[in-house]
Amino acid sequence: MAQQTIKLNNGFQVPVFGLGTWKSSTGEVTKAVEHAIDIGYRHIDCAFVYQNEKEIGAALAKKFDEGKIKREDIFITSKLWNTFHSPHLVEGALKKSLENLRLDYLDLYLIHWPFGYKEGGDLFPVDTDGNLQFSDVNFVDTWKSMEKLVEQGLVKSIGVSNFNKRQIEAILNVATIRPAINQIECHPYLNQKRLIDFCKSKDIAIIAFSPLGSSDRPWGKPDEPVLLQDPKLKKVADKYGKTTAQVLLRYQLQRGLATIPKSVTKSRIEENFNIFDFELSADDMSYIDTFDCNERFCPLTNSFGHPEHPFIRDEY
Repeated sequence: MAQQTIKLNNGFQVPVFGLGTWKSSTGEVTKAVEHAIDIGYRHIDCAFVYQNEKEIGAALAKKFDEGKIKREDIFITSKLWNTFHSPHLVEGALKKSLENLRLDYLDLYLIHWPFGYKEGGDLFPVDTDGNLQFSDVNFVDTWKSMEKLVEQGLVKSIGVSNFNKRQIEAILNVATIRPAINQIECHPYLNQKRLIDFCKSKDIAIIAFSPLGSSDRPWGKPDEPVLLQDPKLKKVADKYGKTTAQVLLRYQLQRGLATIPKSVTKSRIEENFNIFDFELSADDMSYIDTFDCNERFCPLTNSFGHPEHPFIRDEY
């Protein structure tokens, strides 16, 4: 089945549905990517900080060797981690991801967060008291080095992740290559309508991560709401003869967003992909919108002390 796509502001196309790989362990992610490609996924979302790019690269190489896909058939994303924001480090960080993934270029490279960490050591550098150590590199300067990656042919598209309206405007003020995408947490409990509308007004596409509520996030607490178990959502799913996960994913597609649910279970990878044979009514879309309660499952609270943290000083 040919994947539906969203046309980006540079003319390239991103498949609307992909496989997320955050939290996918090195012992499971290779098979997960292989299953996804066999099922029909043509969009794989990666990041250096997930520490599983080598295993993803092995899966891609196997599918290329088998003739299941060609490089141009699949959209691969990775992300620049916070310890590589200095302009002179950006190219090297990208090339390390390319080496891990066994690729010559990326379809999309994102600045993972709009703030940097202390460089030259751990991915999460801390002081003797256990507090994260930040850098003072401005993401605008990082962006200028991202643009050079496009000029060198190492990436086709560049964008941002977890950026708010003000931060995107700061990039647009200096960009010679505009961000193609902002990848953000998005689900009915955090529907991000204002940020999505702003990005669309600037011709920036949205990729929704954690569309199922990220119930397996490491910092989750037993008393926190579980989106997949919401009885209101279950009622909608029953109406269509679908699972709550399928309704959540269909909801994003009908909003004009791409989305990247994570799974390492073959049956769920297949179930998640089975969302192109039904459509939510306008009334049900509006009803799901009412679930919004500004519940953010991925706030990166350990970085709240950075002045450019996107979620604590700006409205959206």
